[in-house]
Amino acid sequence: MKINRREFIKKAAASAAICTPIMLIDPYILYPRSSSKHMKEAKYYEKNGDKEITCLLCPHECIVENHKRGICGVRENKDGTYYTLVYANPCAAHIDPIEKKPMFHYYPSTQSFSIATAGCNFTCSFCQNWEMSQKRPEKIKSITLLPSGVVKSAKRYDCKTIAHTYTEPVIFFEYMLDCAIEGKKHGVPNVMISNGYIQEKPMRELCKYLGAVKIDLKAFYDKFYKEVCGGRLKPVMDTLLVLKDEGIWFEIVVLIIPTLNDSAKEIDKMTKWIVKELGVNVPLHFSRFYPTYKMKNIPPTPPSTLKKARKIAMGNGIKFAYIGNIISDAENTYCPECGKLLIERMRLTANIVGMKKNRCKYCGEIIPGVF
Repeated sequence: MKINRREFIKKAAASAAICTPIMLIDPYILYPRSSSKHMKEAKYYEKNGDKEITCLLCPHECIVENHKRGICGVRENKDGTYYTLVYANPCAAHIDPIEKKPMFHYYPSTQSFSIATAGCNFTCSFCQNWEMSQKRPEKIKSITLLPSGVVKSAKRYDCKTIAHTYTEPVIFFEYMLDCAIEGKKHGVPNVMISNGYIQEKPMRELCKYLGAVKIDLKAFYDKFYKEVCGGRLKPVMDTLLVLKDEGIWFEIVVLIIPTLNDSAKEIDKMTKWIVKELGVNVPLHFSRFYPTYKMKNIPPTPPSTLKKARKIAMGNGIKFAYIGNIISDAENTYCPECGKLLIERMRLTANIVGMKKNRCKYCGEIIPGVF
């Protein structure tokens, strides 16, 4: 939908209220949580004998003894059978602009019904949603919302998509998969907002039903992943290669943290790898860090650092490099051929001004994405 600049600025100012949404309660769809009613056997694990299992969902490959849980804290071994404890039990259900994820080339200016359960397979010191991601499901309030209810809610609130976000959707894999299957049946695409820490087989299964994926690339060296996130870099790189191979739309976000992952050398190495292995058309978002959780001693990222990262990325061939978490012209989408403004953004509001379907209306250049 096209709007004039005055209306656009008013709408952008109003979007601040969307940043702190409340839980949506629909009396026809949401019900009091039941800890056992929807308990579901987990996918992707193997039994080792003596009631021990090995989880094969993410690269941690947790070996879980009887009555114990894996690193994520939401999957439990019960007498040799592995169960997900968060199936259909989201702790958040909000309506967000798709730009908040952020995804800029996937149905821009539309709303997304956004859900999450407790838990994560990372322990990032800078997590913005640590009150959900670093909690076990029994320690946080949640609701019961079956996949059919998720799709009904998205339609009820006129949301173009369903987003699995806020925490780490890999850990509620079965729930996300069933929502994506249900959504595909009813014309509501699902998007996965993820750290990419997932094994190849489950990722390929998801790609059959998801509409798009956004991956947080935390850094481009293994030490950062090990010390700050509790993971490894290579599995995330492998996931990105799987997404390219599957042909699904995906975008990448890098949260730039001063002194930790902001060096020009690292950005140069990262963006050269992206161009070589993933291509020049993958949107790359450099996001501003703000002190939070266990990392309150580091100051916000200087705007100049973000601009430098974007310059390096574009110099290496990235056609769509963005700056996020800060008001800047670098939030806008410009035609890589003629340079004209295609999508104007402010805060979480997008105004499509220069596109005709998936093309630049000025020169006819095809703009990669889903519009």
